[in-house]
Amino acid sequence: MDPSSSLNPAPPSSRRSLTPVLRALRLCLHLLMAGLLVLAAVRSGSAAGTVSAAVVGAVYAAGSLLPSVAGSQRAAAVWLGVLGASWLGLLWLTPDALWVAFPLYFLQLHLLPTRWSLPAVALTAGAAILSYVGHGAALNPGVFIGPLLGGAVAVATVLGYQALYRESERRRRLIEELIETRAELAAAERHAGTLAERERLAREIHDTLAQGLSSIQLLLRAAERALPPGSPAAGHIGRARQAAQDNLAEARRFVRALSPPDLEHGSLAAALERLCEPGAGSGGPGSPYGSHEPGAAGPRVRFSVSGTPAELPTPYEVALLRIAQSALANTVRHASASRAEITLSFMDASVTLDVVDDGKGFAPGSVRQSSEGGFGLPAMRSRAESLGGTFTVESAPGQGTAVAVSLPLPAGVPA
Repeated sequence: MDPSSSLNPAPPSSRRSLTPVLRALRLCLHLLMAGLLVLAAVRSGSAAGTVSAAVVGAVYAAGSLLPSVAGSQRAAAVWLGVLGASWLGLLWLTPDALWVAFPLYFLQLHLLPTRWSLPAVALTAGAAILSYVGHGAALNPGVFIGPLLGGAVAVATVLGYQALYRESERRRRLIEELIETRAELAAAERHAGTLAERERLAREIHDTLAQGLSSIQLLLRAAERALPPGSPAAGHIGRARQAAQDNLAEARRFVRALSPPDLEHGSLAAALERLCEPGAGSGGPGSPYGSHEPGAAGPRVRFSVSGTPAELPTPYEVALLRIAQSALANTVRHASASRAEITLSFMDASVTLDVVDDGKGFAPGSVRQSSEGGFGLPAMRSRAESLGGTFTVESAPGQGTAVAVSLPLPAGVPA
C-alpha cells in the first residue's frame, strides 16, 4: 500500500485504528456508491441493468471486506481492475452509471500510488465521457466538464488531505520527541543531583570524620609514647587508637562507596581509556555501544591525554565521562565512522574534552531531533553548562563531527 495513502497511511502492522473522521469519510463513500448504483439500476429500466448494478455492488462490498485489499497494493490493484471492468459493463447498459465514476476516483486515489492513481482517474473520466456520448446524448460542455471537474476535485481533496495528514504526523512525532527529551533531561537532572549529593557526602565524611579520626589516632599515638613504661593506661590508649584506626578505615570505605561506579577503579583518564577498548561495546553499564546491532563493527577509538593531569572534583569527572559516552554512542549509532579519537586536555585554567570522528557528519543547524537519536546533544550541553562550561559541535555532511566541551578549573585545583 502506498505509504502516503490517506486511508492507509502506514503498513498494516503499524497502522493505528481509524480516527472518527476517517470512519465518517469511509461510511460516506459506501453510502455514495450504494446510492449511485441504485440510481443507475432504477434509471436503466431493464433487468440487465439491475443485475449489472448488483454485480458492481457485490464486487465493491467484497473489496471493502477483504483484509488483503487494505493490506496489499497488488490486491488493491486487482480489485480495482475487477471493479472497473464491472462498472464498464454497467456503463455500457446505461449512461446514468457515469456518476459511479466519482466514488471510483476516491478509491483509485486512496488505494494506488500517485503515479498510478492519476492516470487511472483520467481513464475513468474518459470512459464516463465516451459512454455518455456513445449513448447518443446531446453534446454540451457539461458532458466534458462534469467528469473532468469531479476528477480534479477528487485529486485536490485527497492530495490535500494527505498533506494535512503528513503535517499532523510530523507534529505528533515532534510532540512525542519533546516529551521524551523532557523526560531524559529530568532524569539527567535527577542523576546529576544524586551524584552531587553523593559527592557532598563523600567530601564531608572525608573532610570531617575521616580527618578527625586521623587526628585522634595521631594524638593517641603521641600520648602512648609519652606514657612511662608499665603504665596501666597504655592498654586503654592502645585500644582507643585501634578503635580510631578501624573507624577511619570504615569512613574511607564510605567515601569510596559514594564515588561513581565508572570512576571507582581509577582516574577519569583510566575510565576514558577503558571506554575506548574494543571490547567495551559488548556490554556493561554506560557502554556507548549498548544499543548497537549485534555483530556490527564499531569505529576504532583512540584516547590521549594532553597537559599535566590534575585531580578533578567528582562532578567534573562524572560530567566529562558521561559526555564522552554519549558522544561516542552517537558516533557508533549514526556516524558510520571508521575512526574516532577522544582527547582529554588539562590547561592552565580549564579542562577540555574533544571527541572527533571521520563519519558522515551532519548539518548542526538543520538536524531534526528524532526518537532514534539527537537527544544526546541537549543533555551533553546541559551537563557542561551546569558546571559553568561551554559545549560546541562542529560538523558538516561528509566531513565528520567534532564535539568539544570545556570546563573551568575550580579554585583549589592545581593547574
